[in-house]
Amino acid sequence: MPTTYFIILLLLSIGFHFVFPLLKFIFSPYNYLGFGLIIFGVIINLWTDSLFKKKHTTVKPCEIPNTLVTSRPFKLSRHPMYLGMMSILLGVAIFLGSLITFAFPIIFIIIMERRFIPLEEKNLEKKFGNQYIDYKKNVRRWI
Repeated sequence: MPTTYFIILLLLSIGFHFVFPLLKFIFSPYNYLGFGLIIFGVIINLWTDSLFKKKHTTVKPCEIPNTLVTSRPFKLSRHPMYLGMMSILLGVAIFLGSLITFAFPIIFIIIMERRFIPLEEKNLEKKFGNQYIDYKKNVRRWI
């Protein structure tokens, strides 16, 4: 599940920062800008999760949803939960300020792009057909 990868990458990011402290290049007070991205990511994930619950549909990419959610954050991104998780990872990287931590948001994007998004979009196209294809034409994958 994407959340599992997110948690693992978050822990690795923090761990690598302390175990392999490579070049630190963002210093106080600028590193506190990372908190803004962390807060943004948390808000997006909570908001998106609440929309799925209100629509009684699944957040799991391997399951077929029963409702196509296209409102609110889904008007700006087809995958706002992944965007939120990536924002948290990037915010942590900025806050910690060491070079190695910036690898983890990139790794997260690669995993989502290769493993989860294709499966999820294939399932959505099967289930919702032209409605989802039109949505894809009008809304970007990330932002």
